[in-house]
Amino acid sequence: MSAIKPIGGSGDDLPLMQELAAELSAAPVIGLDTEFLRERTYRAQLCLLQVATPARYVLVDPLDNPHLALLSPALAARQPVKILHAARQDLEVLYPALGPVAGLFDTQVAAGLVGMAAQIGYADLVRRLLGVELDKSHTRTDWSQRPLSAAQLVYAVDDVRYLAPLRDLLLEQTDKLGRMAWLDEEMRALDNADNLFVAPERAWERLKGITDLDADRQKLARLLAAWREQRASDRDRPRSWILDDAGLRAIVQRAPRTAAQLAELSELAPGFIEHSGAHIIGLVQQAGLPAVLPPLPGRSRPDPEATARLKQLANVVTGVANSLQINTEILATRRDLEQVASGNPQAAPLCGWRREVIGAALLAAL
Repeated sequence: MSAIKPIGGSGDDLPLMQELAAELSAAPVIGLDTEFLRERTYRAQLCLLQVATPARYVLVDPLDNPHLALLSPALAARQPVKILHAARQDLEVLYPALGPVAGLFDTQVAAGLVGMAAQIGYADLVRRLLGVELDKSHTRTDWSQRPLSAAQLVYAVDDVRYLAPLRDLLLEQTDKLGRMAWLDEEMRALDNADNLFVAPERAWERLKGITDLDADRQKLARLLAAWREQRASDRDRPRSWILDDAGLRAIVQRAPRTAAQLAELSELAPGFIEHSGAHIIGLVQQAGLPAVLPPLPGRSRPDPEATARLKQLANVVTGVANSLQINTEILATRRDLEQVASGNPQAAPLCGWRREVIGAALLAAL
């Protein structure tokens, strides 16, 4: 089996796309990967779709392919199984172009459940399980450029060539460890497309240090983050091109009420006030801030009790992880433990299979 010329980008490829769509629908499993460009847009641009079926490897050029939607039914169905590595970013790229993808198997997630690093890369996994060294020299390629070279096409095919063999080995190891229920739960969670996107009203959750501010500044931060997210989406531009985090933080801290006060903020990019100043002043007014804001919080010292509690929880996780020969991050991250310590009943270690494995022990340690 070898790579073929990408479908799309030249002539009428309707028969080829129809043939591929039928082949995907009939296949028991397919491997998927994407190459994309994210630097200049809010939504990553799908530049190449790689597909592996039991019979062959196919590259699809989506940049000039009016028949791409023919593949959507097969991807949206729970069968065939779609094998990806580190699936989330590929799903984010595929959704705008092809809609939801269901019936997922993520080789990175599966590898973590059998004791490998939580963020193990595809090339490392292929080397460890299959003994094959992959060429990663095209990792930084601009995949929007055409034509693609022969070396690029080989690289692209290699990204799906080994997905099915990896799945077979990982399923075998998972079954031996008695963790198939864990794996099934993790894969079902991937099918929820709602987890792929950030609603504008929740965009503030990505900002660091906001919860340390007073309630009025927090309200302004929420409004600014939602405005930035919506504008970035509407214009399909990166968030930082609209307003970077340093500029947003400066506005939240100073809460400028006039264009002149806004102009005093050195953190804002040239031209920002001209294009967006009126919107920002309007958001500050909408926040209903008091005339005099409280002082900004100083650098706080760690709470000794909170630090000791987190350390105690981390020790519990380490002990369980060692007994299971699994990476601690698979069971609970530091952020997860902070949520457990704060009393959040929806913290990841307190839900699903993790509740049985680690959740009860964490609650007992509080």
